[in-house]
Amino acid sequence: LALQRRSSPFTEVEPLAMASVRGQKPMTVSVCEYIELDIPSPSEGAPAQEIHVTDLMPHLNRVLETSGVQQGYFNLLSLHTTTGLTINENERRLAEDIKGWLLKLAPPDDRSENGIPGAGVRYLHNDIDQRPDSKAERDRCLENGWDINDPQVLEAWRAQEPINAHAHLCAMLLGSSETIPIVGGRMVIGQWQSVMLVDVDGPRKRKVGVQIVGFG
Repeated sequence: LALQRRSSPFTEVEPLAMASVRGQKPMTVSVCEYIELDIPSPSEGAPAQEIHVTDLMPHLNRVLETSGVQQGYFNLLSLHTTTGLTINENERRLAEDIKGWLLKLAPPDDRSENGIPGAGVRYLHNDIDQRPDSKAERDRCLENGWDINDPQVLEAWRAQEPINAHAHLCAMLLGSSETIPIVGGRMVIGQWQSVMLVDVDGPRKRKVGVQIVGFG
């Protein structure tokens, strides 16, 4: 697990009145830190539009322990357009159900890696030969180092674009962020709950943005 840290400590403040709730000692050390978790690819090879579920609890528990935060919260953010975050039971058969459910709601394009020819599924986003077709997308290409005004670069950009509109839609169904309270140095989640990253266009290396805020 690789971490990229960006710290922004608060100015020390007087102990919060609420810190003494339930007999706990007042908190005086404040923390506001941003970390990017590097989640390794679950397997080798090129992306094949597979769906993978990764339990983030071991990573988050390590971050929490290192931070020393006793009262506060986690803000979590998926940093990709084809991954989502969810809180639910981390169980292998349920993970298979998640995959099946998502693909029923947003089946792959007939032209995609996992599409079924003749199924009649077609998404506008996957008409790569017609993109970029808006100023906003053209600007994003230029900002990310693709000089699409050059015909050869434009063709190279189109060649590397995956046919993965269904993966974007699956990610939208899952959502891209979660907030988790921290009380007494522990995350407040249900007995059977886990925080999970769902990659709907894998396998790939992924990143999750984690902000931890609170008092220790």
